[in-house]
Amino acid sequence: MSDETRPDVQAGGTEPATPEQIEPLHVPMLRIIEVGLAVWLLALVVTLVVPALHQGDRDWWPWTCVAGLVLGGIGWAYVRRGRGNARDAA
Repeated sequence: MSDETRPDVQAGGTEPATPEQIEPLHVPMLRIIEVGLAVWLLALVVTLVVPALHQGDRDWWPWTCVAGLVLGGIGWAYVRRGRGNARDAA
């Protein structure tokens, strides 16, 4: 088989460059969870300060923020212990 008909050889007879191994992207999970907890805390404060956001049909909104804080706290503890992202575990 000639070089012109081989699919792995570029025109001019040179072998194509092989791509380098792609390294996984480092994601700081603890920082992401902490930002999420801060946003849930801010949302809780806003829903408690503005009466229209926790009265009537919206009386469940503060509890949604509390649930976000509790679940985020569980996630933070899980990652902090090193099970979620061993590289970020302290």
